[in-house]
Amino acid sequence: MADQITIVLPDGAAKELAEGATGLELAGSIGRRLADAAVIMNVDGRERDLVAELHDGERVAIVTRDSDRGRYTIRHSTAHVMAQAVLDLWPGAHFAIGPPVEDGFYYDFQLPDDAHFTPDDLGRIDARMREIMAEHQPFLRAEHPKDGAREIFGDQPFKLEIIDGATSAAGDVIDPMAGADADMVSTYENPPRFIDLCRGPHVEHTGRHLGHFELMRVAAAYWRGDESNQQLQRIYGTAWESDQALKEHLHRLEEAAKRDHRKLGVELDLFHFPPELGGGLAVFHPKGGMVRKIMEDYSRSEHERAGYEFVYTPHIAKSTLFEQSGHLQWYADAMYPPMEMEGATYYPKPMNCPGHLLIYKARQHSYKELPLRLFEFGTVYRFERSGVLNGLMRARGFTQDDSHILCTPDQLQDELASLLAFVLRLLRTFGLGDFEAELATRPDKFVGEPEEWTTAEAALEQALKGAEVPYVIAEGEGAFYAPKVDVHVRDAIGRRWQLSTLQVDFQLPQLFDLTYVDADNSHKRPQMIHRALFGSLERFFAILLEHYAGAFPTWLAPVQCRVLPVAMAHAAYAHEVADRLRAEGFRAEVGGADEPLGARVRKAKHLEKIPHTLVVGEDDVAHGTVADNRRDEGRPEKDIPVDELVTRLHAEVAAATS
Repeated sequence: MADQITIVLPDGAAKELAEGATGLELAGSIGRRLADAAVIMNVDGRERDLVAELHDGERVAIVTRDSDRGRYTIRHSTAHVMAQAVLDLWPGAHFAIGPPVEDGFYYDFQLPDDAHFTPDDLGRIDARMREIMAEHQPFLRAEHPKDGAREIFGDQPFKLEIIDGATSAAGDVIDPMAGADADMVSTYENPPRFIDLCRGPHVEHTGRHLGHFELMRVAAAYWRGDESNQQLQRIYGTAWESDQALKEHLHRLEEAAKRDHRKLGVELDLFHFPPELGGGLAVFHPKGGMVRKIMEDYSRSEHERAGYEFVYTPHIAKSTLFEQSGHLQWYADAMYPPMEMEGATYYPKPMNCPGHLLIYKARQHSYKELPLRLFEFGTVYRFERSGVLNGLMRARGFTQDDSHILCTPDQLQDELASLLAFVLRLLRTFGLGDFEAELATRPDKFVGEPEEWTTAEAALEQALKGAEVPYVIAEGEGAFYAPKVDVHVRDAIGRRWQLSTLQVDFQLPQLFDLTYVDADNSHKRPQMIHRALFGSLERFFAILLEHYAGAFPTWLAPVQCRVLPVAMAHAAYAHEVADRLRAEGFRAEVGGADEPLGARVRKAKHLEKIPHTLVVGEDDVAHGTVADNRRDEGRPEKDIPVDELVTRLHAEVAAATS
């Protein structure tokens, strides 16, 4: 019938609707529950508003509020409401950009007369936002010629700057819609008072799915992130699909604050960031150094078992090395400034791979030597702006557990499969087991031939399938020289961290003219895999510290056992027990007897987070026993023979690391 259209659903089923039907009507025709949860729709691969009209033959998927894209839209729409509230409360304010971010949103503002937001202002803004939401103002999309848009935003300098750059705009601020004229820009209006540049989509109106939010804090921000530009004020918020989801998120934030590695690093005497080093560079104290040593020793032993060869490369190199590798062309903004010495220019290394290639190139290799697996704990230096530094998570100097594997083409697939299995096994040993992955493919700017990229991407994808790791394709997110797989984990409170990286690289072997002699005596080009298992040792340390909330498992703890004498009369026996434990390879120490025993036990268990606090008294001296106050148990276990304790500790460590 002429007044009917056919819509194709994600499962391939067809749905008949009246001509002129919208996405919301489609959702309603499928079911009330879907209609209630619908946020936006995906039409032939493009996200659109639910109120948009559908056309015959389109393939349509409804996006619900509890999905990632649904939450993204809720946060996007909430950011618009916040901007409207601020402009209502501060007439004459200028607003800049306000995108959704992970778990929330923000918006940047310049208030009249250089006024500043106060903490009390967040309550006023929150209240005005809820009034706007109660009014159910529609989100109305429109397209305008640039000249018309300039008239609309004539008193908003940041919007005018965006409009002037709209043909090359990026992000969620503004992006000409596919099929629209390049001189047209899109807006969303909440009549009668608010309009913003935006590509959308948005919820139907300010009362739909909005309201489960909290404004978090005010921060300073530079326009377009450039320190040479004007400083603005940024309000951060979080928004979710329900009050329960919001409550759970706020609880996670509370837990994250308790677990902040910067706080724990000081409390547990692990590391700190001396201002004399200029920021972004940490020093590790003896206890933190011990944890690092344990991590490194375990990693080295496992790499040795897996057939890796250890190498070491300098911290600086001539500029010619980084010109050859392409880093000065593609990565210079993240490198430290050069140093001039004896007529040559030197840079601190941002990557370890060029040095490893020099090792390979030092002599000719045969196919019989491949795969060659080079491994180094190599410290690299990358200059990060002070505003993005974040303890050990994002530093200016850090140590990568870097491996570069050179192999023949027919070895590539097996190497990737073996390498991914190796990565996952070691991460599980450290207590991380909830894995996801991203396969990042060829970006717009790349080196090499497209066919090589296709081969590399296929090999990486096959390795992911073989390891049965859930993954998504991150289109265009690969490095300029190689596609990659990023392995993500979830920690104890559900946060997602990117850790290990695997990259297949056809480019650097060509740039360094690497070859091997094949069975027919011809010279052929090896293929190369980059791999960082921890990512960086410092960042992995921080992730583990937060994952365990400072309570490292026994095998990884800097102090595994503290022996506490009940009184000074039992101190000699306490030292005997500690000596026996140290002789067995455990990290044990003796505590004093200058405080009440209960206070000493609580300090060891709960403040210093020592796994085993051993108390020895008169009966223990007489019978060769100890009482074990385990960190994760409430009551001590008494009268444990020392030999039995040693056996238990060995079993506990072996179970974690085998």
